[in-house]
Order: sequence, then C-alpha cells, then structure tokens
Amino acid sequence: MAGKQISRSKYRIILIALSILGFSLLIFLSSLSPLRNSSLSSSAHFHLPTSQTSFVGSLEQFLAKTQSSPSLPDDTVPESITDQHVKNLDDAIFHSETYRLYSDPFYPISLPLRVYVYNMPSKFTYDLLLLFQNTYRDTSNLTSNGSPVHRLIEQHSIDYWLWADLIAPQSERLLKSVVRVHRQEDADLFYIPFFTTISFFLLEKQQCKALYREALKWITDQPAWKRSGGRDHIMPVHHPWSFKTVRRSVKKAIWLLPDMDSTGNWYKPGQVYLEKDLILPYVANVDFCDAGCLSEINPKRSTLLFFRGRLKRNAGGKIRSILVAQLKGADGVIIEEGTSGDGGKEAAQKGMRRSLFCLNPAGDTPSSARLFDAIVSGCIPVIVSDELELPFEGILDYRKIALFVSSNDALKPGWLLKYLKDIQPAHIKELQQNLAKYSRHFLFSSPAQPLGPEDLVWKMMAGKVVNIKLHSRRSQRVVEGSRNVCTCECRPGNITNTGSTIS
Repeated sequence: MAGKQISRSKYRIILIALSILGFSLLIFLSSLSPLRNSSLSSSAHFHLPTSQTSFVGSLEQFLAKTQSSPSLPDDTVPESITDQHVKNLDDAIFHSETYRLYSDPFYPISLPLRVYVYNMPSKFTYDLLLLFQNTYRDTSNLTSNGSPVHRLIEQHSIDYWLWADLIAPQSERLLKSVVRVHRQEDADLFYIPFFTTISFFLLEKQQCKALYREALKWITDQPAWKRSGGRDHIMPVHHPWSFKTVRRSVKKAIWLLPDMDSTGNWYKPGQVYLEKDLILPYVANVDFCDAGCLSEINPKRSTLLFFRGRLKRNAGGKIRSILVAQLKGADGVIIEEGTSGDGGKEAAQKGMRRSLFCLNPAGDTPSSARLFDAIVSGCIPVIVSDELELPFEGILDYRKIALFVSSNDALKPGWLLKYLKDIQPAHIKELQQNLAKYSRHFLFSSPAQPLGPEDLVWKMMAGKVVNIKLHSRRSQRVVEGSRNVCTCECRPGNITNTGSTIS
C-alpha cells in the first residue's frame, strides 16, 4: 500500500509539474503575440530610414563619389561586328543558362534577377548628369506648355535612380531582388543607362537628335542586342517625348514608361504593350508624409476634394477644363491653377494634406505626376482617366487606395460630389490606412529601399523573363516562310470587365 501511495504521489507531482510547464508555455506564447502583431503593425506604418529622396541631393552625392573613384572602361564594339561575335556570345549564354537550368531548381523563375549594365561612353551618362547639375539652379526654362524643364527631368528621373542603385558597390546596396553581373553571358537582362530625358530638354534640338542617333548605333551594334533583337534590353524612355525620333528602331526592347497612351500622340501602334513594357511611377514633387505625419493630419482633413495643376491640357486632358467648370466654387472643393517653384510645391503639399480626396484627371497623357503626389500625401486619389495604366499593378491593388471614376460619370453635373459625399467614413478610413502602407512603394531613394519602387521594378521584371526568353529564342529559330508574328498585346478593344464592382 505504501508503495502505491508513493507512486500516486509521484504521479500527482508529475501532473502538477506538467501543468505548470504548460501554463508557463502558454504565457510565453501569449507574450510573443503582441510582438508579432507589433511587427505587422509597424510594416503598415513605414518609417523612412536614413536615405536621400531628393533627386538633386542624391545626384550631388552620386557625382562626388563617382568622380573620385576609378571608372570602368567603356564597353566597346568591334570595329567590324560579325556573325561570329554574336555566335560566340550566344554559345557562352547557352552554357551559362544550361548550368543554371540544372543547378537551380527555380530557374528561370528565380531571384535575384541578374542584370548586365552597359558601360556606355560618358557623353550618354555622366556628362548629361553633370549638365543637369550645373544648370538647374540658374535656369528657369519652361516647355511650350509652361512646365519647368528641370522639374520635368526630376519627375522622370527613374533612369537615374535605377542606374545609381545597380552600379553602387554591392556592400552598400539593400535590394535582394537584383544583382549586377559583369559577364554578359550571366545576364537575364541588359540595362541601357542613357539619359534620354535630360538630353531631350537640355540639349539643342539638332544636338539632341545627333546624340540619339549615336546612342542608337552604339546600342544596336552590341552583340547582345543583335543576338536577341533587343528583346532582353531595358530602355528607359520615361518621358513621352524622349528618344522619340529613333524609337521605331528599338521597339522590341523593354521600355520603362509612365503610361501607355493609346491616342497615337506619343506612342505609335505596336510600340508599347503590357506584355513587353513596364509602367513606372513619376518621382513625387511633394515631401513624403510618414506615419507620424499622417496620424497628425488625417483627423484634420477639412477639404472634401482638392486639385492644383494646369487647368487646361491637350488630348485626353481636355476633360480637366470641363470638370473645373463644374466643380469650381462648390462647397468643400478647392480648384487652383498650378504654379512652379518652391511656392507651387508648398501650396500643393498643404492642399493635399488638408484634403480627404485629390482629383486626378488625365493630363496630356493618361497619367499625371499628381497621382503620386497624392499617394505620398495620404490624400485618397479620385482617378478620372479611362486609359490609365498603373505602375506595379501585378503586385499592388489600387482599388484599395484609390477611387476610379469613368469620364462619363464624372462629367454628369453634380454626380462626382454626391458620389464622394456618400462614401462611408469606415471606407475612407480603410483607404487611408492602405495609403499609409502603400506610399513607400512610390518613394525613390538612395540607397534604394526594400519594397521601394526600384525593388518592385525588378520583381515585376522577374515575371517577364520567361516570356522574353521565349520570344528571343523563337525569333532566332524561325525559318523563311514561318508565321513570325506572335504577340499578346493588351489593347483597349480586348479588355472586358468580367468582375463585379467592389465598393
């Protein structure tokens, strides 16, 4: 009996010990839960790390650093390019791709993306950056429609931000989605660092055209270009006027664009389509409003709808003047003519930070830099641009941060204001919370940040690589008499809205 009592006592002790252990484990796991929630919450409210987000400031640092460091020799083209040069590269690429195919189980759908950056002669790169730096303080040049030239260059400076990150020392880079390779046979894609926007706006017309022709010859003489017809080459032509005189010769390359205007005013039929090209955001003209800023100003937004910009535009932007006539003077609406310079920037920033909704009608092209100013200001965009294509839409869902209104509805007298006033406060709060999460995706910076626009460029590009290889190889093996047209273009006439409306 005594033995049984002892064994029962031991059994009870073990049960008590296990209970205490289980209870302690439960407390420990509970203590971790707030940490996990906190982590998720902090990702929703992005705090900008120490980095340079000003194009002018970043460029100054970049040029100071690169001028003091030894430069790599320019990529050269053989005096007489032959089929043998192309074949040698093709064979080298075949061996490299074969190795990757059998050694990497995820190839070619894998990251980091491998990008070869051409070392172009300085007249296409550093000289143009220096030209901008040496003239932007002392020049107030305006385009024919009154836009400040140097500000336009900043808005379309995606070519600089991508290039500066790619060529930075690997130890200083933060992105894991892309790596620069120094052998062409190792590359998934080839990056062409020609500053087409700077040259268009800051060189004399004939000088610019001559430089475009020189760049075209330099690019198309490269063996890698000849091998693929340019299909695996990335060409930054972000301003719709840039590189326009020679575009037809590089139409198979991947273009980095602000939108895909379908009127024919900017891009000719067959030059641009979503399968091939990539839409990138404009560089914002206003300061980034971080989580602390948003928490302070969101409860104080007293203006219902705000717009500040050019009130009269051409082409698809003609809707602006009609909307302005209908909305101007309405209660809770501020419509202002935009002005350039620091005063214009400050007025736009104040207006967006005081408003619930920011009107984003089409400009001369379907897109407008104002959309990205609104996003980084936490002002809910109201997009009235039926032909608009958006950056990174394979990754980001814009329905969660913006309102999309058809031109037909927007032009009905009184319709737009009633629509905005009927939106429930809970929906407005949800849109604002999502804007706080999404704004980081549109903030170019140096060094480039994870989940910033530079990072999303390469994640989107990774999705194109298989198709690029498909079209490149297919073009290399077709024989005379083959049906050699094989495209999957996304055109307005082919788009059908099969989903229900989600409010």
